[in-house]
Amino acid sequence: MQKKFISNLFLMLVLNLLIKPIAIFGIDATVQNKVGAENYGIYFSLLNLSFLFNILLDLGINNFTTKNIAQYPHIVTRYMGKLLSFRLLLFVIYACITIIIAFILGYKKVEFGLLIFFIFNQFLTTIIAYFRSHFSGLLLFKTESIISVLDRFLLIVFCGFVFIYSKNEFKIEWFVWIQTFCYFIVALLAFFLLVKEIGMPKFTWHWTFSKAIVKKSIPYALLIILMMFYTRIDSVMIERIHPNGQEQAGIYAQGFRLLDACFLFGMIFSNLLFPLFSHILKMRESILPLLTTAGNLLIGGSIVIAIFCYFNSEYILSLIYKNDIQQTIGSFQWLMLSFIGMCFSLIFGTLLTANGSLKFLNISSFFGIIMNVGLNFYLIPLYGATGAAFATFCTQTTIAIIQFLYCASNFKFHFSFQLIGRYLLFLGLIVLMHTYLSSSKTTVYMLVLELFLSVAVLMATKMIDIRSLKNQFIK
Repeated sequence: MQKKFISNLFLMLVLNLLIKPIAIFGIDATVQNKVGAENYGIYFSLLNLSFLFNILLDLGINNFTTKNIAQYPHIVTRYMGKLLSFRLLLFVIYACITIIIAFILGYKKVEFGLLIFFIFNQFLTTIIAYFRSHFSGLLLFKTESIISVLDRFLLIVFCGFVFIYSKNEFKIEWFVWIQTFCYFIVALLAFFLLVKEIGMPKFTWHWTFSKAIVKKSIPYALLIILMMFYTRIDSVMIERIHPNGQEQAGIYAQGFRLLDACFLFGMIFSNLLFPLFSHILKMRESILPLLTTAGNLLIGGSIVIAIFCYFNSEYILSLIYKNDIQQTIGSFQWLMLSFIGMCFSLIFGTLLTANGSLKFLNISSFFGIIMNVGLNFYLIPLYGATGAAFATFCTQTTIAIIQFLYCASNFKFHFSFQLIGRYLLFLGLIVLMHTYLSSSKTTVYMLVLELFLSVAVLMATKMIDIRSLKNQFIK
């Protein structure tokens, strides 16, 4: 399992490194630079509003599908057609609830026009994720990897074409329409690839089956919606309760963009680990080797990225954006520090989900919502985007600690002083190195040097063990 994890992780990282940074910083950031913080703030707020209730499109079915197909591959052809039919009903429910909430929040006619496209986009992305869950559950990671980046590749192509031929003119609506077209193409392709693999499903409506699936999926659905609220509600609250909400939401989006990019890479680990953890737990094998390998890579990498961005925040932001850089620094720093807690949750939360420990995860996530919303109500009117980012840092760090401690107790982990000392030494060396180098003038060459030295520290402290990774490939 470690060999499968490492080899497919390498493929997915390469594909994502080639495509997603260009999409996020070359396309998404360029759109914000062209339309301005206020217009992009409206876009970002509506996007996250559409995220809040998109669990109604899924009800945890994707996680349920991945886990069960990984354990019982023969069920795939029996369930797919019935679930696709059921999802059409879920789409209608989701669309109605999202529109009602938007009406209650007081959005205007123009904003509703954009929201309709966001709602349809959420439906398409959920369908794509559903098809990907089949590829993942069947351990077809190469196909899943290609589908995971194809929409971004198409976005780069079509937006790049519009940038070239529209010169300086660009409207946020164009960006949303192009996204819709890209998602639609990928959804069709993923469907045909899956049909080629498992055969054409029979689209039938079966109320008893749908009811049974919902009953089994509800714990997964509740977990996702709770996590979605305490990770996505920030921008909506900024736009609604801050006196200068639209601009502050745009500033928050600038700081959030790099975190979101990093989180997408972290999700690669989670998407690979979930079916592998599920399989290992079913076979009653030890999860510790895979957990240690994945933990060292992801958590070690998250510390490097977070500390690197914290110390070089102004220069990094100036490479991406033209406006509001000074106002973005505070929120950007707190958000990047939040990435460490997020990666802990991606490792240990995924393990607990595969283990079926959903009651604990739901309780801890509900606590996360209470904590995040409470802090946001207090901090956003005072500090705007920076206050919301600090609330995110506190929430993500607290949830990470809770999940880690529960895993340690539930799975009876035995942590040696050597392992703890290695993490402390690694963290101390990284912070000291950046503190020392921060006195020098920041340049691109200095950034490259810092990253090189950080990787050297990872290897020196055995957070990345080259010999062990090499052995996984040649076994």
